[in-house]
Amino acid sequence: MKLDKVIAVRASKTVYRDGDYAIKVFDAGYSKADILNEALNQARIEETGLNIPRIHGVTMIDGKWAIISDFIEGKTLDILMRENPQKHDEYLDLFVNLQIEVHSKKTPLLVKLKDKMHRKISQTNLDAATRYELHTRLEGMPKHDKICHGDFNPSNIIITDDGKAYILDWSHVTQGNASADVARTYLLFCLHGDKPTADKYLDLFCKKSGTERQYVQKWLPIVAASQSVKGNPEEREFLLSWVNVKDYE
Repeated sequence: MKLDKVIAVRASKTVYRDGDYAIKVFDAGYSKADILNEALNQARIEETGLNIPRIHGVTMIDGKWAIISDFIEGKTLDILMRENPQKHDEYLDLFVNLQIEVHSKKTPLLVKLKDKMHRKISQTNLDAATRYELHTRLEGMPKHDKICHGDFNPSNIIITDDGKAYILDWSHVTQGNASADVARTYLLFCLHGDKPTADKYLDLFCKKSGTERQYVQKWLPIVAASQSVKGNPEEREFLLSWVNVKDYE
């Protein structure tokens, strides 16, 4: 197995290409449980019929854990949007359609989104009253069991030369309320300084799915708080600026 062609570098992991395979190698200190769980979750998503890279193995390489999956040749939707600004709306339409397709699937053994968010809110440095308000709001949200990607953004969509779309990076997948997943995507656009696209995305998703915009907005402080646990100080500060439940009453 050759590790001489780097195709992506992320915090605590590096992705290499070896022929038809992508090999994600994790840093030595990375949690074995998290790595095995990521591979298991991706295998479960494969079974739904969604168009994703298939898992081929989990192994050790030079003392580090690695996940081997299909290498998908193509460009990310993020790159295509930047290279073809005249097609931005067309790409955004495709993006929303793909997310709606994800939400149409179910697989009952995934971690529940609400449980994960409760844990993360408890880990924040927010004051007790704010944490209590967030936990209460979260518990009062409708319970669904739709697949929620957890990091659905244009850089996780690969478009092949023949126009086929593949959805990557299932490490954050849960089952739960689709509007929480939409709130996460909205915040990701904002986090990258593109609020106009964030607003256009939200309007388009709500129109296509028949979801009230205000319903998604009620998730924003909850999702922002739960996502603030990880990330660099700048991201944390940005996300915590959204944690004001009164703004979305």
